[in-house]
Amino acid sequence: MDVLHDPTRRHVLELLRGGEHSVRELTENTSVTQPAVSQHLRVLREAGLVAVRPDGTRRLYRIEPNGFAEVRAWVDSFWDQTLDAFVDYAEGNQPS
Repeated sequence: MDVLHDPTRRHVLELLRGGEHSVRELTENTSVTQPAVSQHLRVLREAGLVAVRPDGTRRLYRIEPNGFAEVRAWVDSFWDQTLDAFVDYAEGNQPS
């Protein structure tokens, strides 16, 4: 979750939602330098949120769907609580 705090990292992830991109392509669509984009990609890769594959002299980055399992589980835990509260309410088991 700490990795997603940075707005540039979130923007890079948004760009990668559309498919694979090289560092150059990502740099062209952000307001930071190529070294900064590379650094953000390294952090995202180490967190398991993006994957990289070589393509000739380029390296292409993409979203790693399995990397979001922990984030999804955390968000779902709130949803589960909400659904449980709704079921209790619907069944007339409201807390006093």
